[in-house]
Order: sequence, then C-alpha cells, then structure tokens
Amino acid sequence: MSNNLVIVESPAKAKTIEKYLGKDFHVLASYGHVRDLIPKEGAVDPEHDFAMRYEVIEKNSKYVQAIAKAAKDADALYLATDPDREGEAISWHIHEILREKNVLKDKPVYRVAFHEITKRAITEAIADPKLLSMNLVNAQQARRALDYLVGFNLSPLLWKKIRRGLSAGRVQSPALRMIVERELEIEAFQTREYWTIDAAAQTAKAQEFKARLTYYASDKQEQFSVTNTEQAAQMRAELLNAAAGSLRVSKLEKKQRKRNPAPPFITSTLQQEAARKLGFTTRRTMTVAQQLYEGIDIGGEAVGLITYMRTDSTALSVDAVTEIRQLIGERFGNENLPDAPRIYKTKSKNAQEAHEAVRPTSALRVPESLKSYLSADQVKLYTLIWKRTVACQMIHATINTVAADLAGGEGHVFRATGSTIAHPGFMAVYLEGRDDAAADDDEESVLPPLQEGEDVDLLDVITAQHFTEPPPRYTEASLVKTLEEHGIGRPSTYASIISTLQQREYVTLDSKRFYPTDVGRIVNKFLTEHFTQYVDYNFTALLEDDLDAVARGEKQWVPLLKQFWVPFTGLISSKDESLKRQDVTQEAMDEACPECGSKLSIRLGRNGRFVGCTNYPECKYTRNLNPEANTEEVKPEIVEGRVCPECSLPLVIKTGRYGKFIGCSGYPKCKFIEPLVKPADTGVTCPECKTGTLLTRKSRFGKLFYSCSTYPKCNYAAWNPPIAEPCPNCGWPILTLKTTKRRGTEKVCPQKDCGYATPYEGVMPEGV
Repeated sequence: MSNNLVIVESPAKAKTIEKYLGKDFHVLASYGHVRDLIPKEGAVDPEHDFAMRYEVIEKNSKYVQAIAKAAKDADALYLATDPDREGEAISWHIHEILREKNVLKDKPVYRVAFHEITKRAITEAIADPKLLSMNLVNAQQARRALDYLVGFNLSPLLWKKIRRGLSAGRVQSPALRMIVERELEIEAFQTREYWTIDAAAQTAKAQEFKARLTYYASDKQEQFSVTNTEQAAQMRAELLNAAAGSLRVSKLEKKQRKRNPAPPFITSTLQQEAARKLGFTTRRTMTVAQQLYEGIDIGGEAVGLITYMRTDSTALSVDAVTEIRQLIGERFGNENLPDAPRIYKTKSKNAQEAHEAVRPTSALRVPESLKSYLSADQVKLYTLIWKRTVACQMIHATINTVAADLAGGEGHVFRATGSTIAHPGFMAVYLEGRDDAAADDDEESVLPPLQEGEDVDLLDVITAQHFTEPPPRYTEASLVKTLEEHGIGRPSTYASIISTLQQREYVTLDSKRFYPTDVGRIVNKFLTEHFTQYVDYNFTALLEDDLDAVARGEKQWVPLLKQFWVPFTGLISSKDESLKRQDVTQEAMDEACPECGSKLSIRLGRNGRFVGCTNYPECKYTRNLNPEANTEEVKPEIVEGRVCPECSLPLVIKTGRYGKFIGCSGYPKCKFIEPLVKPADTGVTCPECKTGTLLTRKSRFGKLFYSCSTYPKCNYAAWNPPIAEPCPNCGWPILTLKTTKRRGTEKVCPQKDCGYATPYEGVMPEGV
C-alpha cells in the first residue's frame, strides 16, 4: 500500500479531500502560512540581493512538526495549497522547511492545484501533478519584501513626525488618499440651485404621465437654465397660457434594445455585489466564500459548493457551461437559452486561463435544496453566486423604449420617456446592482400608448426646486470598484486593506460610508506632500503590473526591488533630517491669537484637530476647529415617541466618547442610557436560553462583549466572539474565538471545566 502525503492549508479542506482520495493518501493541514519574515530589522537585506530571513510562525510550529514527521515516512509528497500566488509560496515554504530538515531525500515532490473541491477535480489534479512555479513564488516574495521595506521604514518616520502607533503601507496609503480626497471634494463643493419643469398630462383614456420641459421658446433647456423661483413661476405661467390646456404628440420614437447579462463573478465583483445586495463587508464575503469553497456537509457528504473564490478570470469550463445550459432549459425553458454558450473575456492581464470564475461546483444544486445545511450567510452568498452564474448563460433581455415629444405652444416642447420589458431573459433570474443609482430611472417608468398627432390634456405644469449634490462618499463596494479600476492592489487584498485603514483609525465607517479621521487626514497630507510618488495611483498600479510580470516570468524580482529601494531609502533619510514634527502636525492660519497676538495654527491633539496658539506653552489659548461649536450650544435631539423607562422624562440623542447614544434628559439625576444603533446580531443562538441570539454590544469602557437578545430575561454574556459550533469535547452548543500572542487565534470552549481548544485559521468576526 502506498503512503502518499498531501498538504493543504485548512483542516476543513483536509477532511473533505481525504475522503475523496482513500487509504493510500494521508492529508494534513498547514493552517495557513507556516513561515514569515522575522519581526525585526534585517528581515530583508537590500545589501545582499534582498535576502529574506524567515522563521516558522510560532502558533503553527506544531503543525509543521506533524508535517515533517509524516513526510519522513511518506513515499511521495503532494503540495496542494491554494491555486494562487499565496498558495504557491506556502507550498514552497513547506518544501524548504522539509528540505532543511533533510526528510525529503530522494522522494518525489509534486505540486497539485484544483479550483473546486469535488471528487472529480481532486482525483484529476492528483493524477496530473506539476512542479512548483518559482515565478509565482518569486512574485510573492517580492510583494512581501516590498510591503516589509515600506512598512518597516516609513512607519517609524510617521511615529517620529506625527504620533506613535501609526503605519503606512504600499497599498493602504493610496486607498486612504482616495477616501481623503473624496472628503475634500465634498467640503469644497459649492451647492447650486436649479429647477425642473414637468408637464402632468392625461390621455383620453384617463392615463396619467409626466413629461420634462426640453425646449422653452425654442431654447434647449439645460440643468441650470432655470435657477430661481421667480424664473420658474414666470415660465410656468407662460407654458400654461401657451398650451391652453392641451399638448400635442409631435414626435414619437419607439426602439427596441437588448441588455446582456453581467459576466460571472471574479473576486472583486463578488465583493461589490455582496456589499450592494447583502450588506456584507469584504471581509465577511471572503470568510463565507472560503467556507463554501472548503466544503459543507450536505447530508452525509462533505463537498465544496463553489469554485476557488480568489480569481481574476471570468472563464467557465466547458463542463460547467453544459450543466448550466441544461439547467436553464429545464428550469426556465429553452426560449431563455441562447443558441451558443456565452464566452466572457478576462480583463486582467495576469489571470490564468486555468482558473475559472467564482461559480457553483454544480449548478444543479439549487439554493433551495441546500438551505437546511447552510447558515444564513452561506445561503445568501451561495444564492447570489448561483443566480449570477446561471443568468450569465441566459438570453439577453429585450426592452422596448419610447420617447415622445409633446408640443405646448410656439417653441415649447416637453419630452416623456419610458420603457417596458418585452422579454425579461436573464433579468428573470438576476440583475446587477449599481452604486448610487438614480431614483428616477427611466427604465422604471412606463408610458401609456400614444400616437403621433394625438392631443392629450395638460393637467398642470409642475416646477420643482433642486440643489446639486457633492460626490458621494465611498462605500465598500464603490471603494473596491475604484481600487480595481486604478489597478491598485489585487482583489484578494481588498478586505485586509479596508480592515487596516479602520484598525489604524484612519477612517471610520458610518451608515456604510467611509469618513477620514483627523489622524487619517494628517497622515495622508504627510504622504502626499513628502512621498508623492509612493501614493500616486499610477505608480502603485504600475508596481502591481511589475509584480504580475514577475509571476509570469517576464521580469526578475531582485532588479525590480533595487529599482524601488534606492530612491525610496534616500527619500526616507532626507525627510527624517529635514522635517520637524510641527511641519507635519501643524497648519498655519492667517489669524492672530486673541489673548497674546501670536499666530494661530491648526494642530493635531489626542482627540483630533483643534486651533491653538503658536506661542504655547507661554500662551495656552485653544478652541474647537469648528467655531460654531464654541458659540452656539447645540440642543440635543429628542427621540420622538419615547420616554425614559426609569423616570418617564423624554429621551434624547447624546454624543459621548464612543459616539452617539440615547440617554435620559434628566441626567445626572437619571443615568439611563441605551445604544443608538441596534446591536449587530451574530446569528448564533444563545446557548443558555436557546431562544435568543447573541448580540454584539459595547461595554461602558468601549470593550465589545456578546450577550443574549432576550436580556434581562436571559443574562448570558461572554467576552469572546461566539461561533455556531458545538464543543466536540463536552457538547456545549457554541465555541468562542480567543487570541493570544503565544498561541494565536483558537476556537475554545467557554466552559471552564472543559479546556477544549483548537487553532482557528479563519477571519475574526466584524468589529473584533
């Protein structure tokens, strides 16, 4: 009997694959990365061709030992980590560790890659093994070295010149620049007034519709043709008088257009749509997608439900397309099936054609059939992926559009537009979402039947005042889309980029929109003024292209790093010597101090920016950056329809150290408070009462904890994030996640007398 050792990244994947391969194969998990750069200076040595010093990650050392022990007795080694640059690097690190331990000797070592965890895909990959791709390994090493060199050299400069604990990153800094620049655009935006004029009309059959004024006295109407109420009122009176109660259909245009389905998901579009349609963060999307990929038990059989979720390719395999077309014909009818399969071209230059789009491993597994086996988040994301994949192979939608010009006197023309769906095609299954879509979409309006030369009744002329609006702040979906459009980072890194910006308190997320903090503004100002090239969008994108070229074997990684490092380290040294802290954290103002006459400046303090005297500490004059906050007391907003449950006084919205909250207006006599925003529901059933779910709450000191939604009826609470998995040791209904420096993140049983703990390789829940 053969003894073959297969190495994958996750234990969940290991269990699924071992069932498929049988007794001749033993599958072990590396639990993610096994080595990383030593966490100190000298980890990357630019003087010796950027030699990199690695060490085994402490929390994974016992798994490395288990792999080495198993490899010693194995006949062959199969490295089956994820099919991307990161996975290739993990396989290489495992190979290097085993080589250094001298356990490989002359044993064959294979690299196998599969893009879905199904029996067919696994057995085919094992039957056709490859060799490690050093091009991919070198690309990952170059990326890691660049990130280290930027972070380890630029971050200390931020500590010196701004504040301790700050960081700068090769990709996170351009992302921060986007958010700050959008905020500056909003602040500089000048609102302009404009008016629209519509005709409310009615056909002979009493069917009402609206038409927008497009020509007034033969002058074409633009957005700012009407800019005040007097002008709008005068035009309304003239239009009513000229029309004399009726409008004539002077021109009628009927067209039919086709709308094609969106391509199947790649990583970035999956993140965007999950944000738009499901309200998922990028991190939440990737966590749930990982679960669906690695394998779910669906009635006695663990199977991967989707293909690999980190991909830039929109390609679909021939087998997948055949199955999807079969399902469309059976479920939606052959009239919704195009004559030939749809083929989508991949935009990414580095996408490998062996990779596929994110799709169900079998389209025949309809979402309804899996609901009893999946969590709520898993059902939502799987349904989204399934619908998008099926729709991409369906027939186009056919839309009838109508545009009617209505004359209302000499030179006055109104235009009415509308559309109807003649045949929904793919739209019966899925329609792509949009960011900040206009509410008055023409596609949603329907016109009654009209004939050229027909007269319709003019019911009224309606004038409406509008004001231009600034560009919207970024959502996660629109930020991911913009990063991708600029070629900054890669889809697999977007979740960590966004998470880092929030963890460093450079940005906050409020009502699903990103706002830069005062610290974020200062850091961005420092980087854009003094390290302009390194936060330039084009420079960052070109560097990503260079890394992709290394992955394709078109460039060498050491010369690429030298080209970056020499000017970068020179600039670091120059700025360290020439810049003073006040040059960065203070902004001069053309205003004298009212107490001593010295100049005032905008400064960065512990709680954000403020105005202070440059003669400090001799003069200690300060004020809020917003002068209105000093002169006008803001009355607290009353919570309509509610009174304090303890003293019956009105409840008001207050602002404290941790943001807004609801409190009693009778404070300090009554100290009742409650959160302004409903606590986030983890979806995990309370293990004590079995009826409520555990909500994420914040303690009075700002620390997160998790308590039952039925409180005070049930007072169960825990400090650690819960996950809906029973303890295999004692059977307690949930496990919790605990992170320590020594052991990393583990799934632990909260019962003190149990002691169960096992490593956790997933992503921590939101807010932790």
